[in-house]
Amino acid sequence: MADIATVFGWEPPLMDSFGLAELMDWRERARVRSGTGNDG
Repeated sequence: MADIATVFGWEPPLMDSFGLAELMDWRERARVRSGTGNDG
């Protein structure tokens, strides 16, 4: 959740209601947006 919060500027309580699949989708969007690779 930290990477999502950092890239999109969202507070963790906003993401508390997200399901696992939705979190994974947003994490991938954050990765793409930040320009980092899969190797972390």
